[in-house]
Amino acid sequence: MAEESDFRASPLALAVLSLLHAAPLHPYAMQRLLKLWGKDHVINVGQRANLYKTIRRLDEAGLIAVRQTERDQQYPERTVYELTDAGRRATHSWVTDMVARPRNEFPQFPAALSFIMLLTPDEALAALERRAAALRDQLAQVDADLQTYGGTLPRVVLMDDEYQRTMIAAELGWIESVAADLRTGDWGWTYEEFADAAVAFLPERESAGPGHSPVPGT
Repeated sequence: MAEESDFRASPLALAVLSLLHAAPLHPYAMQRLLKLWGKDHVINVGQRANLYKTIRRLDEAGLIAVRQTERDQQYPERTVYELTDAGRRATHSWVTDMVARPRNEFPQFPAALSFIMLLTPDEALAALERRAAALRDQLAQVDADLQTYGGTLPRVVLMDDEYQRTMIAAELGWIESVAADLRTGDWGWTYEEFADAAVAFLPERESAGPGHSPVPGT
């Protein structure tokens, strides 16, 4: 059995523990609740296999335990899990740590931005405009959710939606400002500038030699 202290916290594991604070549940009910509450916008619960894997590891770590097995002719056999005292302690510790400590989660967008000079300015503008359109759709959806649930649910339940809205709006504003700069044609770059910069940062012994560039395609 894995030790409680050895378990690596994750958003999905936290979601499972948090749901079990309310009542014992089987995995299908957990997935359904997370989607009904809109938590699938911030937690990856699309793959049921990942949910079952996480539940199994939580069980092995002693953070949850099997309460009972439900048998019904209309449904497959379902295992109902409940929270243990260790799981209750872990939930409190994980929530506190995730709220208090910023982490570099290496999302795709900043990684792509760091190499956007491989596109031409016109290609980059087109890609950013497509992203801006998608962000506007996301913003509209979050606004609709907040309007729908804001009058019936307490604000603390909608904190993740508030945060999402703030972050989406900030990203959209930044992208629109960059797109505006590119649209004027006053700012841009060339592939040669990227190649020169790449070579400049390489130690001399790692360069490809006179007349050669270590950058593919040059």
